[in-house]
Amino acid sequence: MAAAATSKSLHSYPSQESLSFSSITKTHSLKFSKTSFSPSSHRLRLAIRASSSSATLNDPPHPTHNNLDHQLRVRILSESLPYIQKFRGKTIVVKYGGAAMKSAELKASVVRDLVLLSCVGLRPVLVHGGGPEINVLLNQLNIPAQFRDGLRVTDARTMEVVSMVLVGKVNKDLVSRINFAGATAVGLSGMDGRLLTARPSPNAAQLGFVGEVARVDPTVLQPLVDIGHIPVIASVAADGFGQPYNINADTVAGEVAAALGAEKLILLTDVAGILRNREDPGSLVKEIDIKGVKKMIEEGKVGGGMIPKVNCCIRSLAQGVTTASIIDGRVEHSLLHEIMTDEGAGTMITG
Repeated sequence: MAAAATSKSLHSYPSQESLSFSSITKTHSLKFSKTSFSPSSHRLRLAIRASSSSATLNDPPHPTHNNLDHQLRVRILSESLPYIQKFRGKTIVVKYGGAAMKSAELKASVVRDLVLLSCVGLRPVLVHGGGPEINVLLNQLNIPAQFRDGLRVTDARTMEVVSMVLVGKVNKDLVSRINFAGATAVGLSGMDGRLLTARPSPNAAQLGFVGEVARVDPTVLQPLVDIGHIPVIASVAADGFGQPYNINADTVAGEVAAALGAEKLILLTDVAGILRNREDPGSLVKEIDIKGVKKMIEEGKVGGGMIPKVNCCIRSLAQGVTTASIIDGRVEHSLLHEIMTDEGAGTMITG
């Protein structure tokens, strides 16, 4: 407002050193206020080589590479204060998926961002899918992956695989990574504590066990948020009879955000955001209200897979979420860009 890489194994984590603020400022422009501040500032690290013979006891100490680096970090931290004050104590629901799940570097970036936000007083909640991982296991089991209108056709065997991958693998991997990075994460599915109750989708005859969110009960979730833990929610849930359903993670994130009265809903995607012209990447809409985005849908400017994401945002805003953003998950630290800068990292939709 990324590039693909082979995903690391569960125990292949970034070093603790990589969790420092240098990882935030190393390669990305972070404008924590309207003052422009970018990695070009690193070019200020001039090799100021004053002759030792010309120095006197009254001369101020010469700037060094390390001093300038420390000054840069301190200034960035200082300029983040208004954003920390604005969002401290507020709940931020993040839907995690797409390229950010497939790239080891982007996965590490998302984890670091979540931990940093938690450390400065925000209350992040992570909702995830896991399409690529599901496809891998289906292929290993020789079960064909089928899609209809962008939704996974989910028969009983596929539903079993979906639950295994999302709840047993992807969820626990994310929990372990967040815990290793210094925060406390708790893994949940929609079935835990009746957090989510599912119902069949209207076209269940064609899609099988693909569901919608019928109800959210945040009783098990709210205490975790209140004590500063990071809930990590897999997007599967059961209906009133105990039948599991595969539910779109965007939908789950929007409903959870509404139930928690979240300040922000953020959807990580594989596009820059909403474009005025889908053929022009430079036509990014930075901010728009519900009326404006509905008009774009009517005019055909928003289409394809972006429509359900936009509708998810509109629904969450109608239920009390303050803002909803669709951001570019292919960019490292896009969460920090969206929350801690004026510029943002995609499109923000307001009520």
